[in-house]
Amino acid sequence: MYTGRYRSLEDWRVPTCLDGILYSEGNYEKIQRKIGYLPQEIELYPNLTVQECLEYMGDLAGVPKAECRKRIEYYLKKTSLIEHRKKKMKQLSGGMKRRVGLVQALLNEPEFLIVDEPTTGLDPEERIRIRNLLVDFSENRTVLFSTHVVEDLAATCNQLAIMHKGSFLYAGSMKNLTEEAQGKIWVCKVPDEEKAREVERKYRITSKQYVEGGLQLRVISEIQPELECMSVPATLEDAYIYFTNRYNK
Repeated sequence: MYTGRYRSLEDWRVPTCLDGILYSEGNYEKIQRKIGYLPQEIELYPNLTVQECLEYMGDLAGVPKAECRKRIEYYLKKTSLIEHRKKKMKQLSGGMKRRVGLVQALLNEPEFLIVDEPTTGLDPEERIRIRNLLVDFSENRTVLFSTHVVEDLAATCNQLAIMHKGSFLYAGSMKNLTEEAQGKIWVCKVPDEEKAREVERKYRITSKQYVEGGLQLRVISEIQPELECMSVPATLEDAYIYFTNRYNK
Protein backbone atom coordinates (compact mmCIF):
# COMPACT_ATOMS: atom_id res chain seq x y z
CA MET A 1 0.00 0.00 0.00
CA TYR A 2 1.36 3.40 -0.94
CA THR A 3 0.09 6.85 0.04
CA GLY A 4 1.30 8.82 -2.99
CA ARG A 5 2.27 8.54 -6.64
CA TYR A 6 5.20 6.84 -8.24
CA ARG A 7 7.80 9.40 -9.21
CA SER A 8 10.08 6.94 -10.95
CA LEU A 9 10.87 3.25 -10.96
CA GLU A 10 13.78 4.02 -8.66
CA ASP A 11 11.23 4.92 -5.95
CA TRP A 12 10.39 1.24 -5.79
CA ARG A 13 13.85 -0.25 -6.06
CA VAL A 14 12.97 -2.24 -9.15
CA PRO A 15 14.76 -5.61 -9.08
CA THR A 16 18.29 -5.40 -10.46
CA CYS A 17 17.88 -8.86 -11.99
CA LEU A 18 14.88 -10.17 -13.93
CA ASP A 19 14.88 -13.72 -15.30
CA GLY A 20 18.66 -13.86 -15.10
CA ILE A 21 19.23 -10.52 -16.86
CA LEU A 22 21.24 -8.07 -14.77
CA TYR A 23 20.14 -4.46 -15.08
CA SER A 24 22.51 -2.04 -16.79
CA GLU A 25 22.19 0.76 -19.31
CA GLY A 26 23.34 -1.63 -22.01
CA ASN A 27 20.42 -4.03 -21.61
CA TYR A 28 17.76 -1.55 -20.54
CA GLU A 29 15.44 -2.56 -23.39
CA LYS A 30 15.51 -6.24 -22.38
CA ILE A 31 14.67 -5.35 -18.80
CA GLN A 32 11.98 -2.89 -19.90
CA ARG A 33 10.18 -5.62 -21.82
CA LYS A 34 9.91 -7.68 -18.64
CA ILE A 35 8.11 -4.86 -16.80
CA GLY A 36 4.46 -3.85 -17.15
CA TYR A 37 3.20 -0.51 -15.85
CA LEU A 38 -0.21 1.07 -15.32
CA PRO A 39 0.21 4.68 -14.12
CA GLN A 40 -2.40 6.44 -12.01
CA GLU A 41 -3.26 8.71 -14.93
CA ILE A 42 -3.05 7.35 -18.46
CA GLU A 43 -4.02 8.79 -21.84
CA LEU A 44 -3.96 6.41 -24.77
CA TYR A 45 -4.27 7.59 -28.40
CA PRO A 46 -7.83 9.02 -28.46
CA ASN A 47 -8.41 8.54 -32.20
CA LEU A 48 -7.45 4.86 -32.26
CA THR A 49 -9.93 2.10 -31.53
CA VAL A 50 -9.36 -0.07 -28.47
CA GLN A 51 -8.11 -2.89 -30.71
CA GLU A 52 -5.79 -0.60 -32.70
CA CYS A 53 -4.44 1.01 -29.56
CA LEU A 54 -3.64 -2.32 -27.91
CA GLU A 55 -2.07 -3.77 -31.05
CA TYR A 56 0.17 -0.71 -31.26
CA MET A 57 1.11 -0.95 -27.57
CA GLY A 58 1.82 -4.65 -27.99
CA ASP A 59 4.07 -3.89 -30.95
CA LEU A 60 5.99 -1.34 -28.88
CA ALA A 61 6.40 -4.00 -26.19
CA GLY A 62 7.86 -6.43 -28.72
CA VAL A 63 4.99 -8.93 -28.65
CA PRO A 64 4.66 -10.88 -31.96
CA LYS A 65 1.51 -9.80 -33.82
CA ALA A 66 -0.32 -13.14 -33.82
CA GLU A 67 0.40 -13.69 -30.13
CA CYS A 68 -0.53 -10.10 -29.36
CA ARG A 69 -3.98 -10.53 -30.93
CA LYS A 70 -4.57 -13.68 -28.86
CA ARG A 71 -3.62 -11.88 -25.67
CA ILE A 72 -5.77 -8.86 -26.53
CA GLU A 73 -8.75 -11.17 -27.09
CA TYR A 74 -8.11 -12.94 -23.78
CA TYR A 75 -7.66 -9.82 -21.65
CA LEU A 76 -10.51 -7.90 -23.27
CA LYS A 77 -12.79 -10.77 -22.26
CA LYS A 78 -11.33 -10.81 -18.76
CA THR A 79 -11.96 -7.07 -18.36
CA SER A 80 -15.44 -7.07 -20.00
CA LEU A 81 -14.24 -4.88 -22.87
CA ILE A 82 -14.58 -7.31 -25.77
CA GLU A 83 -17.78 -5.67 -27.06
CA HIS A 84 -16.06 -2.26 -27.02
CA ARG A 85 -12.98 -3.22 -29.04
CA LYS A 86 -14.09 -1.21 -32.11
CA LYS A 87 -14.83 1.97 -30.17
CA LYS A 88 -12.36 4.81 -30.27
CA MET A 89 -10.53 5.51 -27.05
CA LYS A 90 -12.09 8.97 -26.79
CA GLN A 91 -15.54 7.36 -26.69
CA LEU A 92 -14.79 5.33 -23.57
CA SER A 93 -15.71 6.19 -20.00
CA GLY A 94 -12.97 6.78 -17.45
CA GLY A 95 -13.41 3.29 -16.00
CA MET A 96 -13.16 1.68 -19.45
CA LYS A 97 -9.97 3.63 -20.24
CA ARG A 98 -8.58 2.39 -16.94
CA ARG A 99 -9.25 -1.20 -17.93
CA VAL A 100 -7.67 -0.69 -21.37
CA GLY A 101 -4.65 0.74 -19.56
CA LEU A 102 -4.42 -2.41 -17.46
CA VAL A 103 -4.66 -4.62 -20.55
CA GLN A 104 -1.75 -2.79 -22.21
CA ALA A 105 0.33 -3.36 -19.07
CA LEU A 106 -0.36 -7.11 -19.27
CA LEU A 107 0.24 -7.65 -22.99
CA ASN A 108 3.93 -8.53 -22.69
CA GLU A 109 3.11 -10.82 -19.74
CA PRO A 110 5.71 -9.06 -17.60
CA GLU A 111 7.69 -10.71 -14.87
CA PHE A 112 7.27 -7.56 -12.78
CA LEU A 113 3.96 -5.66 -12.98
CA ILE A 114 3.41 -2.23 -11.41
CA VAL A 115 -0.18 -1.00 -11.11
CA ASP A 116 -1.07 2.37 -9.59
CA GLU A 117 -4.69 2.64 -8.38
CA PRO A 118 -5.94 -0.01 -10.87
CA THR A 119 -9.54 -0.02 -9.57
CA THR A 120 -10.10 3.76 -9.67
CA GLY A 121 -13.37 4.63 -11.40
CA LEU A 122 -14.66 1.05 -11.52
CA ASP A 123 -18.00 -0.14 -10.20
CA PRO A 124 -17.98 -2.83 -7.46
CA GLU A 125 -18.44 -5.74 -9.87
CA GLU A 126 -15.60 -4.58 -12.12
CA ARG A 127 -13.34 -3.95 -9.12
CA ILE A 128 -13.79 -7.56 -8.06
CA ARG A 129 -13.11 -8.78 -11.60
CA ILE A 130 -9.90 -6.73 -11.87
CA ARG A 131 -8.70 -7.80 -8.43
CA ASN A 132 -9.22 -11.45 -9.33
CA LEU A 133 -7.39 -10.96 -12.63
CA LEU A 134 -4.39 -9.47 -10.81
CA VAL A 135 -4.35 -12.32 -8.29
CA ASP A 136 -4.41 -14.89 -11.11
CA PHE A 137 -1.67 -13.02 -12.96
CA SER A 138 0.55 -12.90 -9.87
CA GLU A 139 0.75 -16.68 -9.45
CA ASN A 140 4.29 -16.87 -10.87
CA ARG A 141 5.09 -13.16 -11.03
CA THR A 142 5.55 -10.12 -8.84
CA VAL A 143 2.76 -7.51 -8.81
CA LEU A 144 3.32 -4.18 -7.09
CA PHE A 145 -0.15 -2.82 -6.31
CA SER A 146 -0.45 0.80 -5.16
CA THR A 147 -3.81 1.85 -3.73
CA HIS A 148 -5.57 3.91 -1.08
CA VAL A 149 -8.42 1.37 -0.96
CA VAL A 150 -7.66 -0.96 1.94
CA GLU A 151 -10.40 -3.35 0.81
CA ASP A 152 -8.49 -3.97 -2.43
CA LEU A 153 -5.36 -4.89 -0.49
CA ALA A 154 -7.21 -7.28 1.80
CA ALA A 155 -8.66 -9.05 -1.25
CA THR A 156 -5.45 -9.36 -3.28
CA CYS A 157 -2.16 -9.00 -1.41
CA ASN A 158 -0.14 -11.12 1.00
CA GLN A 159 2.57 -8.53 1.65
CA LEU A 160 2.23 -4.77 1.96
CA ALA A 161 4.23 -1.64 2.62
CA ILE A 162 3.08 1.67 4.04
CA MET A 163 4.99 4.72 2.83
CA HIS A 164 4.93 8.28 4.11
CA LYS A 165 6.92 11.13 2.56
CA GLY A 166 9.16 8.69 0.71
CA SER A 167 9.99 6.49 3.70
CA PHE A 168 8.70 3.06 4.65
CA LEU A 169 6.69 3.04 7.87
CA TYR A 170 5.96 -0.67 7.59
CA ALA A 171 6.81 -3.58 5.31
CA GLY A 172 5.58 -7.08 5.99
CA SER A 173 2.51 -9.28 6.08
CA MET A 174 -1.04 -8.04 6.55
CA LYS A 175 -1.43 -10.53 9.39
CA ASN A 176 1.44 -9.00 11.35
CA LEU A 177 0.18 -5.47 10.73
CA THR A 178 -3.31 -6.39 11.92
CA GLU A 179 -1.94 -8.09 15.03
CA GLU A 180 -0.31 -4.81 16.08
CA ALA A 181 -3.77 -3.27 16.48
CA GLN A 182 -5.43 -6.17 18.28
CA GLY A 183 -6.78 -5.15 21.69
CA LYS A 184 -6.76 -1.48 20.71
CA ILE A 185 -10.03 -1.27 18.78
CA TRP A 186 -13.24 -0.52 20.66
CA VAL A 187 -16.90 -0.10 19.77
CA CYS A 188 -18.46 2.47 22.08
CA LYS A 189 -21.95 3.87 22.45
CA VAL A 190 -22.71 7.49 23.33
CA PRO A 191 -26.10 9.17 23.79
CA ASP A 192 -25.75 12.10 21.39
CA GLU A 193 -23.57 14.09 18.99
CA GLU A 194 -22.26 16.37 21.71
CA LYS A 195 -20.84 13.40 23.62
CA ALA A 196 -19.45 12.02 20.35
CA ARG A 197 -17.54 15.26 19.74
CA GLU A 198 -16.17 15.08 23.26
CA VAL A 199 -14.91 11.55 22.60
CA GLU A 200 -13.35 12.68 19.29
CA ARG A 201 -11.25 15.22 21.16
CA LYS A 202 -9.70 12.41 23.23
CA TYR A 203 -9.52 9.46 20.85
CA ARG A 204 -9.11 8.55 17.19
CA ILE A 205 -12.57 7.75 15.80
CA THR A 206 -12.67 5.72 12.59
CA SER A 207 -16.44 5.51 12.13
CA LYS A 208 -19.74 6.80 13.51
CA GLN A 209 -23.16 5.28 13.09
CA TYR A 210 -26.56 6.26 14.44
CA VAL A 211 -28.18 3.42 16.37
CA GLU A 212 -31.17 3.14 18.65
CA GLY A 213 -30.53 5.30 21.69
CA GLY A 214 -27.53 7.24 20.37
CA LEU A 215 -24.38 6.82 18.28
CA GLN A 216 -21.99 3.91 17.92
CA LEU A 217 -18.33 4.88 17.57
CA ARG A 218 -15.36 2.80 16.47
CA VAL A 219 -12.46 4.00 18.61
CA ILE A 220 -8.71 3.39 18.50
CA SER A 221 -7.15 3.49 21.95
CA GLU A 222 -4.27 1.76 23.72
CA ILE A 223 -6.49 1.34 26.80
CA GLN A 224 -10.22 0.90 27.23
CA PRO A 225 -12.00 4.26 26.92
CA GLU A 226 -14.04 5.44 29.88
CA LEU A 227 -17.26 4.72 28.03
CA GLU A 228 -19.80 1.98 27.49
CA CYS A 229 -17.73 -0.09 25.07
CA MET A 230 -16.32 -3.47 24.13
CA SER A 231 -13.14 -4.66 22.44
CA VAL A 232 -13.52 -5.90 18.85
CA PRO A 233 -11.13 -7.60 16.39
CA ALA A 234 -9.01 -5.19 14.34
CA THR A 235 -9.51 -5.00 10.59
CA LEU A 236 -6.75 -4.15 8.12
CA GLU A 237 -8.15 -0.61 7.90
CA ASP A 238 -8.07 -0.30 11.70
CA ALA A 239 -4.46 -1.47 11.72
CA TYR A 240 -3.46 0.98 8.99
CA ILE A 241 -5.03 3.93 10.82
CA TYR A 242 -3.60 2.80 14.17
CA PHE A 243 -0.12 2.48 12.70
CA THR A 244 -0.09 5.81 10.83
CA ASN A 245 -1.74 7.63 13.73
CA ARG A 246 0.96 6.32 16.08
CA TYR A 247 3.66 7.51 13.69
CA ASN A 248 2.15 11.00 13.34
CA LYS A 249 1.94 11.64 17.08
